[in-house]
Amino acid sequence: MCATGVAVDVPASATVYNSCTISRCSDGRSAASVWAGKGWPSSSGWYTWPDGRYNYTGGVYHNYDGQLPASASYHEYDVYSRAKGASRDAYRIVHGSTGAVYFSPDHYSNFYKIS
Repeated sequence: MCATGVAVDVPASATVYNSCTISRCSDGRSAASVWAGKGWPSSSGWYTWPDGRYNYTGGVYHNYDGQLPASASYHEYDVYSRAKGASRDAYRIVHGSTGAVYFSPDHYSNFYKIS
């Protein structure tokens, strides 16, 4: 449970928090701001990043386990930039068609709502 967050009722496979106060939330918010500035691209691929490196979006996040509200469709985005073609880490942002944005520091084991 997040220090000030309230857990949302979801399957046991993940926990979704209504706020984000954990370490690296600010990184998730910063990355979300850049992705929003790019119009939340919907196709997977590498995109240039302000630091001169690249960041990746994998495209559709299917929400197969039903962790996030079923009333929206989702796309997933990496948080940290790197050299084009480098391996992806576990940090993700998931953007919903409702405008909600979630930060996952552990490849979808937990979701923290950041906007």
